[in-house]
Amino acid sequence: MESLQNHFLIAMPSLDDTFFERSVIYLCEHDDKGAMGIVINKPLGIEVNSLLEQMDLPAEQVLADLAVNAQVLMGGPVSQDRGFVLHTSQPYWANSTDLGSGLMLTTSRDVLTAIGSKRSPEKFLVSLGYAGWSKHQLEQELAENSWLTIPATHALLFDVKHEDRWPQASRSLGFDAWQVSAQAGHA
Repeated sequence: MESLQNHFLIAMPSLDDTFFERSVIYLCEHDDKGAMGIVINKPLGIEVNSLLEQMDLPAEQVLADLAVNAQVLMGGPVSQDRGFVLHTSQPYWANSTDLGSGLMLTTSRDVLTAIGSKRSPEKFLVSLGYAGWSKHQLEQELAENSWLTIPATHALLFDVKHEDRWPQASRSLGFDAWQVSAQAGHA
């Protein structure tokens, strides 16, 4: 199967009553070893500003008023005590992994300490935890019609309200995912 890195997974209605119900996941990695992604539409109810303050970052690093309402996301059910920052690319982040498509991912504090300063990435998402799949697991879930896929866009990642990301992602395919039956069939 072709890599789905830099794509979105859109949860199908069959995933109701699960962690992934109505979720949109940005796939950071997808290869023959498995896949890793960040859920981009499930805020935890914690502002990034509050998280930075709890981490005792210097006062000048607290977010400017412009981004004061940025929310920490529930990135997935794996390692929920670990933070991830998905951000627009900049050449000076040695601890960030270049994902292509103008995006980088890090678990390092260096990007967090830069938020609110002149070195801050232009756009970013902060999450706790991630979604992970072992070898062939995601391919099996795709075959079972659990997910739809679309190429990732910066607009959906950073500019659309969290609650609008799932419906807007499905509409980009020409329909609303809630209209699709939870029952799958094969001809």
